[in-house]
Amino acid sequence: MQKIVLFAAVILAAPLYAQQPPANPPANPPTNPATPTLEQPGEAPNETQPPAAPAAAPAPAPTASDLRKMAAKPISPEGGAIVEEIIARVNNEIITKSDYDKELGSAEEEAKQDCQGRCTPEQLQAEIADRKKNALRDLIDQSLMVQRGKDMDINVETDVVKQLDQIRIQNNLGSMEDLEKAVTAQGMNWEDFKSNIRNKILVQKVIQQEVGSHITIGHDDVLKYYDAHKADYVRPEEVALREIEVSTVGKPESEIPELKKKAETALKRVQNGEDFGEIAKRFSDGATAKDGGYLGMYKRGELAKPIEDVVFKMKKNELTGVMDIKQGFMILQVLEHYDQGQQPVEKVQDEIMNQLYSHQMGPAMRAYLKTLREQSYVVIKPGYEDIAGGGNSEIQEVSATPEATKKKKEHKKFLLFGKRSNSQS
Repeated sequence: MQKIVLFAAVILAAPLYAQQPPANPPANPPTNPATPTLEQPGEAPNETQPPAAPAAAPAPAPTASDLRKMAAKPISPEGGAIVEEIIARVNNEIITKSDYDKELGSAEEEAKQDCQGRCTPEQLQAEIADRKKNALRDLIDQSLMVQRGKDMDINVETDVVKQLDQIRIQNNLGSMEDLEKAVTAQGMNWEDFKSNIRNKILVQKVIQQEVGSHITIGHDDVLKYYDAHKADYVRPEEVALREIEVSTVGKPESEIPELKKKAETALKRVQNGEDFGEIAKRFSDGATAKDGGYLGMYKRGELAKPIEDVVFKMKKNELTGVMDIKQGFMILQVLEHYDQGQQPVEKVQDEIMNQLYSHQMGPAMRAYLKTLREQSYVVIKPGYEDIAGGGNSEIQEVSATPEATKKKKEHKKFLLFGKRSNSQS
């Protein structure tokens, strides 16, 4: 059975306010290799580096590291002994030792992927230790936000179906039944797989509605920031690019015409007004598909000469045709073309708004999660550390699968950016 390759930024394994990549190119892009088909890391920023922009798009598909989190959880036999150690309670929900162990394993793998080629062994170990330290906090934060989404009666079922279909398309599977078979063939429970996707989307919706919607950035804020950081916007000539790549690697010669037709169809749909990023997510086989095809920013000399000669003549939002490349077929879009020298504020205002948004999002998210904790019941088993705070206490061992007849919790009212009058500072 073909191994499923899943594409996206991690939400469950990273601080929970991670959002979609910005629609505009970052101010300080990494150095690019001499080919436009970059492998963009899909890791979410850490707590001191909040997301670059609010996201209105559906939640991204899970990464490969999320697969382990979607595996089936042990279930207590009816009337039998407990098979799970409970290490934390979050209101009426539980976090088990196996949940925690999976989070620790994912934290280590993601640190290794993120540090690949850029960290010393000592730096890697420090990064692993830091991510593991945050593991229980992240599980508790996720549980709080999922519960909040349910209390708000947020329905994400349509988004779940779209997300599953995106995963199916990315993995070249013919039907949803084929996707289910591929998931179960890898030892995962299909319902748990869908539940984890559902929770990811629910968390994102809560963040958008409860935190992101309260962050407002005006034109005066943009001008003030620009005036204070003008030197940051003196640049060489650069282009920001997005791609749609249809791969022919390993495909028989008989399939090449059909694959070229797929690329031509994608181009036609963008030309007819559909969003390039959404078409990239559905049609592109490249590693950038999860980011809407975003490749990065390139100076002259950083692209293959035939491609450079084309894209540096193009203006903002212009498209190339379907180009033959070694890996198959490619379509490029110029997101922005920066002339050499001081960039006018109009050209960088979206970038500045992303920057200002990210500066505000981190503190706002921390305040929001603090409020959720203050208005919730969180108890940690002795011997386990939650760095966000929370008292330790003995936890009564009960079934890891609470009975379905349990009464639904009453809805709670939450303060968005404040504390209850009786809360402790």
